Amino acid sequence: MMDIEARLRRLEDIEAIKQLKALYCKFCDDGYDADGIAGIFTDKGIWDGGKTFGVANGRDEIRRHFIGAAKRVLIARHQVMNPIIEIDGDRAVGHWLLFQPCTDSTLGGAAWLAATYSDVYLRSNEGWLIDQLKIDVAFFTPYEAGWVEKRFLDGREP
Repeated sequence: MMDIEARLRRLEDIEAIKQLKALYCKFCDDGYDADGIAGIFTDKGIWDGGKTFGVANGRDEIRRHFIGAAKRVLIARHQVMNPIIEIDGDRAVGHWLLFQPCTDSTLGGAAWLAATYSDVYLRSNEGWLIDQLKIDVAFFTPYEAGWVEKRFLDGREP
């Protein structure tokens, strides 16, 4: 069994990572704040939305990726849940489920998004940062049709 200090540090690390993920969601839901999102990644961080949303490597590219995103996604409400966070020293991995109602301007209406986040976090002098964020899309569908009738928006298949 770990000593009390190690157990406490593990719990504090898990909570810090939960807060980091919540901050990421807040930046996304507040008009895709490109500086905010990029600022919580490591310098060489990777944001990987696959074929559905694209890939950005490094803080500068992540920032550029999100500039103007609010014009494409008019409303987003990231609901992340069921975190599984494993700490290994100054590195951690996280697994989250995402359910997101949103308004996609390319669709011209409301949409549902469900996905799984697989993240890697690194401890830095500034605290925990995201080193890798990968999105595995389960469905991205028009609100009216739903995921049974039309699982993916046209051109947004994973």
